[in-house]
Amino acid sequence: MGTSSYLPNDQFSSPSTLEGQPNLVLIGYRATGKTAVGRRLAVLLNRPFVDLDQVLVEEAGQTIAEIVAQRGWEEFRRREKELVGRYGLRQGLVLATGGGVVLDLDNIRILRKNGIVIWLTADPATIQGRLIFDPGEESRPSLTGKDLISEVREVLKARQHLYLAAAQIIINTVDQTVEEVTERVLAAVKAREALSHGG
Repeated sequence: MGTSSYLPNDQFSSPSTLEGQPNLVLIGYRATGKTAVGRRLAVLLNRPFVDLDQVLVEEAGQTIAEIVAQRGWEEFRRREKELVGRYGLRQGLVLATGGGVVLDLDNIRILRKNGIVIWLTADPATIQGRLIFDPGEESRPSLTGKDLISEVREVLKARQHLYLAAAQIIINTVDQTVEEVTERVLAAVKAREALSHGG
């Protein structure tokens, strides 16, 4: 088995070397590479990695589709917000968020408090192509009830301004490997830190 997607609340402790280090928070629509890039960043930086959707699913004992079908989107968003508060106020983490985390401005306020928010982008056609080959896609509930490409276009259009307002760094993932995107994220973070320190 691979490394766990998160460290349970009662087992969590950041290495002392990471205290005071901002979280790296990945936002964006489904299939933009948040989980894959997040895992890679965590390995390279020797940081804990937390996939908020995965934590939510594991703690609920249900898929996102099951949670939404039985309890509604409101309950899913409530649980998501709870996890944002739990992990967003810590330090030295790499966080992959759900695509709709930007719908609640409180989430973004918390995530930016101790973190650098990085928006991974892709165009609708690229996202559709990636989702078709995603084995976990069937466990994701539809947001609109429309066909895949129509939904991607509609939801991206509706959320574009929210992602843009939340992001401190924007990385286009189209035609990029996970390794290439990761290197671009690291370079952008380093450049941002240099500016903030007057370097």
